[in-house]
Amino acid sequence: MSMKSELKRKALHLTGLSIPMIYLLFGREFTLRFTGFFLILFVILEPFRIVEHLRDGVKKRLHLYVDEEIIAKFEDELDSIAREHERYWIGAHIYFTLAALIVIYLFPEDIAIGAIAAATLGDAMAAIIGKSFGRHRFKNGKSLEGSSAYFLTALLILVPLTDLPHGIIGALAGAITEFYELPPDDNFSNQLAIAVVLYVFRIALF
Repeated sequence: MSMKSELKRKALHLTGLSIPMIYLLFGREFTLRFTGFFLILFVILEPFRIVEHLRDGVKKRLHLYVDEEIIAKFEDELDSIAREHERYWIGAHIYFTLAALIVIYLFPEDIAIGAIAAATLGDAMAAIIGKSFGRHRFKNGKSLEGSSAYFLTALLILVPLTDLPHGIIGALAGAITEFYELPPDDNFSNQLAIAVVLYVFRIALF
């Protein structure tokens, strides 16, 4: 994926920061409803993205109201920011939203907000720094620079919400999960890894 497409993809992913912001502004219950609503919406719409004949049916209907060139351009943009496996399978937005819902429901406010924000912004910084400045590459294509960018970004987010020991352990958990891209999708496993490790560390420490 080109740097331009990667930036577009990460810009879209950063809309996920709206969830911790809404949590801070409106509280847990409203955020659960907000996140649950979008998860249901995404699940309903997903077949129309990945199943070709359903997608063609939507395009035919849209042609009645929208210029064909605009539809084609929009479709090309979507395809350009999708990973290869996402073109025929569940997209990152569903994994991300599902993980956010689980984290908000199961964990305390500071851990939930920190895990979602650190995973979202850390992943974006890892991709941007890794692609732009990554010189020390590993076999899986990841770079030391990208992983370091993730760790530092997550640390800066988690420390004000928790404390330095929690920030370090949470940022490390997120960076390792992002590096190995743990299944089913790193947009899912990243948030959960940070939240679980922070919660276990808090129980063990206190």
